[in-house]
Amino acid sequence: MTVILRHANGSRATLFLEGEPLPALIGAAGTRQDKSEGDMATPIGFLTFRHVFYRADRVERPVTALRIEALAPNDGWCDDPTHPDYNRQITLPHPARHEKLWREDHCYDLCVVLGWNDSPAVPGRGSAIFLHLPPTSGATEGCIALEECLLRRTIASGHAGIEVRPD
Repeated sequence: MTVILRHANGSRATLFLEGEPLPALIGAAGTRQDKSEGDMATPIGFLTFRHVFYRADRVERPVTALRIEALAPNDGWCDDPTHPDYNRQITLPHPARHEKLWREDHCYDLCVVLGWNDSPAVPGRGSAIFLHLPPTSGATEGCIALEECLLRRTIASGHAGIEVRPD
């Protein structure tokens, strides 16, 4: 079984978990079949749940069958399409452009790495597509965001991933 996500309007979407509609946020540019780095769109397709990160200093360890890793201040994710580490977890400091996973906001306090452009990574096709907590801006940069209780339910459900469907 998979979780279904349908784009609603703007950065609003509905995630269907076993038929129950749950409010979600997606990229500010909506969904795209032809995802590219920095386009602010959530990719269309099947996004496998890879593993879970969490901030042990802020939230409880999640209940899930997925591999779980507590984040550390030196965890990052390479989003530089010119670097061999593109779309991979890295240790900071790192010479290439990257995103810090240990953030001041709460977006990555609980975060699922989604399988997008990672087998193998194609430079420029998009990186760091996660299922995480909602940003204060009301839109993601291409990820999918759920309130914490809904995110916990989703990863505890035993589903394999999220099928992002076109508008």
